[in-house]
Amino acid sequence: MIRLLETQMLAQPVQPDPRAQTLQLVGMMVLMIIMFYFVLWRPQQKKQKQHAEMLSRLKPGDKVVTSGGICGVIISLKDRTVTLRSTDSKLEVLKGHIADVLERSGEKSPKAG
Repeated sequence: MIRLLETQMLAQPVQPDPRAQTLQLVGMMVLMIIMFYFVLWRPQQKKQKQHAEMLSRLKPGDKVVTSGGICGVIISLKDRTVTLRSTDSKLEVLKGHIADVLERSGEKSPKAG
């Protein structure tokens, strides 16, 4: 009789705990969000901060390159725009489109050349 009850108890399928499954799902989602933060968001914020700092240090005479690939020397700065001299032309571009400073006015940069 006891053996019959033991076999019947062991034969019944065990139902997984739905709370444990929900907790596991929430834990995986939190882990994914943390990974996205350190892999994607944080490096992008750091890069944006460095770009904003570079733009704040621009001054006339700096040799720069735009995101479109135009190289030129800064003639003047305004709040949102920069006036560049490139060969025989004078261009006005948005500050946000300055990609890199090749040479600071008065000093040579290792990037130039």
